[in-house]
Amino acid sequence: MSTAKILLVEDNAGEEELALFALKKAGVEQKDVVIVRDGQEAIDYLCGKGQYAGQQFDPEIRVVFLDLNLPKVHGLDVLKELRHNLDTQCLPVVILTSSDEERDVQEGYRAGANSYIQKSFDINEFKDNISALRNYWLDINLSPVSR
Repeated sequence: MSTAKILLVEDNAGEEELALFALKKAGVEQKDVVIVRDGQEAIDYLCGKGQYAGQQFDPEIRVVFLDLNLPKVHGLDVLKELRHNLDTQCLPVVILTSSDEERDVQEGYRAGANSYIQKSFDINEFKDNISALRNYWLDINLSPVSR
């Protein structure tokens, strides 16, 4: 049985650390979280481009937690690229961002997001949200990628 991994696309070191802490509390080992820190690296990692050229898509990646305001390539553009790539077009993508702007929510879903979650500034609520996301996307959801 393969391991289920999460791709965390986060450029803020503090929010990355908090997400890793919350995931650990939810039972996800750090080795099962792949971290990329900008939009271009996310595209390259998932689509086998740039520094990851020739690398096959990792079928253990079961869900992407994607921030919107990223360096190099905006999160919405990352999402659009993933939806146009045959290997990643069905990969579940959860937008995990501080923005609650209606425009961002609408554009996120139009671009193909599977879920849109606003990051909570309350650490306990954030941990609860991450735990719920982990449980749903790794335990409950039947991912087309893992089948």
